[in-house]
Amino acid sequence: MNDVQTYLEVARLHADYAAVVDSRQWEAWPDFFLDECEYKIQPRENFDRGLPLATLYLISKGMLKDRVYGISETLFHDPYYQRHVCGLPRVLKDEDGELHVEANYAVFRTKLTGESTVFNVGRYIDRIRRTPEGLKFASRVCVFDTEMIPNSLIYPI
Repeated sequence: MNDVQTYLEVARLHADYAAVVDSRQWEAWPDFFLDECEYKIQPRENFDRGLPLATLYLISKGMLKDRVYGISETLFHDPYYQRHVCGLPRVLKDEDGELHVEANYAVFRTKLTGESTVFNVGRYIDRIRRTPEGLKFASRVCVFDTEMIPNSLIYPI
C-alpha cells in the first residue's frame, strides 16, 4: 500500500464518482476515465469463471460519452433516482504507476412513485492511474452479485 495521501485520493475518487452519478451529472461521468479505458458491468458468475460476457462493456472514453448521449437524449424509461453506498477502498498494489483497487458497493433505486429498493450489489475492481488532472480510471469493472437486474440497466453503476 502506498502512503496515506494516495489512499485519501483514491477514497475521494470513489466518493466523487458516486456523487456525480447519483446526482445525474452525466456529462461529468466520462471525465473520471482515461481516453483509452474500460468500463464493464459483469455478473459475478461470468467474472468468476473468466467468461467475457458482460451486461455493459465500453472500451473508450468516446463510448462512455455515447452512453451519456443515450441516457440524456434517446433512452426512454421509467425515471428513477439511484444512491450509491460504497465501502472503503482496498489498495491491493501499486504496480508500474497503476493502482489496483477494490471496493464493495450497493446501489439503491427509488422510482418516483415507489419505495427505495436494492438495485445492484457487488464490488468495483479498478485500475487507476495518476494524471496531471488527478487520479483517473484506466479500468472499472463492476462485478454484481445477483444474476438478474430488475428491468434494465440505464445509469452507470
